[in-house]
Amino acid sequence: MCFYFKLSKEAQSLKSRFNAKFDDEDFFVPSEYNGFSFPRTPVIANNACDAIQLFQWGLVPTWAKDLSIRQYTLNARIETIKQKPAFKNNINNRCLIIADGFYEWQWLDQKGKKKQKYLISLQNEDIFTFAGLWGEWIDPKTGEIHKTYTLLTTEANELMSKIHNSKRRMPVIFTLDDAYLWLDGKNIINKDIDLIILPV
Repeated sequence: MCFYFKLSKEAQSLKSRFNAKFDDEDFFVPSEYNGFSFPRTPVIANNACDAIQLFQWGLVPTWAKDLSIRQYTLNARIETIKQKPAFKNNINNRCLIIADGFYEWQWLDQKGKKKQKYLISLQNEDIFTFAGLWGEWIDPKTGEIHKTYTLLTTEANELMSKIHNSKRRMPVIFTLDDAYLWLDGKNIINKDIDLIILPV
């Protein structure tokens, strides 16, 4: 699974790279993101492909009574999104989650008491994107609209199986060449991407 990633580039770099305007730019600060704090991170959604928006990590389905479900919807297995109640109504709401690295922990013993942390990035891309699904949830008490997303994962490739050796999963990652194919509705999963894996 993937619960921690980073984005170190400034807003201007993102705008130039994606040829997009940046909504709420004043609220963006490059950071390391911990999914369990439900941060707002830059995404490009298929409702506005020319805009970088800040959505909150942890998808909240329209039928949810409150925000508590989001701790369970940080990730979604791409193989089962059409069956899972939390995701199936959002399968046409696609987004790209912008990053320049993510973190995984390799178990060094059978129970995971000893772990090695790794930073993973793409060999030929200083910025890349994860596949995501997004949605809007309206707070029934306040009427506030929350734009939220989940990050999609797939079965790990050979290299990532050695790093994420407990669950053997990896994020669905796109180079910039493939990213907009996802937004256009194409089912692109390329596990043979060149990764840089560094112990930290």
